Amino acid sequence: MKTKLSVNLNKVALIRNGRGGNMPDLIKFAIDCESYGADGITVHPRPDQRHVRYDDLAQLKEVVKTELNIEGYPSDNFMKEVLAVKPHQCTLVPDPPGVLTSDSGWDIDGEKVLLVDIIDSLKTAGIRTSLFIDPDPRQVIAAKEVGADRIELYTGGYANNYFIDKDKAVQSHIDCSKKAEEMGIAVNAGHDLNLDNLRFYSDSLSSLSEVSIGHALICDALYFGIANVISMYKALLR
Repeated sequence: MKTKLSVNLNKVALIRNGRGGNMPDLIKFAIDCESYGADGITVHPRPDQRHVRYDDLAQLKEVVKTELNIEGYPSDNFMKEVLAVKPHQCTLVPDPPGVLTSDSGWDIDGEKVLLVDIIDSLKTAGIRTSLFIDPDPRQVIAAKEVGADRIELYTGGYANNYFIDKDKAVQSHIDCSKKAEEMGIAVNAGHDLNLDNLRFYSDSLSSLSEVSIGHALICDALYFGIANVISMYKALLR
């Protein structure tokens, strides 16, 4: 099965919010990304609303025809918005308020009570649930135990060490992918994946359903254009 590419639009929203108004038009950009071949759209509304805002979510759900993935920390406000919009997938991340970016995964055993309740609410609403985790097979097992449908492997460490020793950098991700297959749970991945390191990562894992890429993809689009860049990233996925 070919790995799907979900385009994260947070940096597009950041540009829009920097000047006010509606340029670039986030909703049109999402539609265009799908027309250029994106397999999904990812957004991560944060408490300070510096990226995608909560009032963008319903509009995105209305126009996205592939898959809408909403990421975030499951605060009361976040959960209220997600349950109202009902995206195709919700990726839960352990970000505290004010964090710059998602750079670590859940300690699932330490948050088991919270996560079981949240995942149950999402699944009751028909929303596929993914947990953002560090590449540790123990967290894969724990994710299955709390009822997650998928995991999203944090790939920041892999990206940081790719040019030092790519085989060593990817090994824990391979281990997680194998464990996920054993447990019957699907694998997503994201954070700092780019045109340099994506193909090796995708080729190395035995199972990889989806990658979510935003910052690098939007940076590349400044040079190559968004239509070209989506094609370039998709060409790297097995």
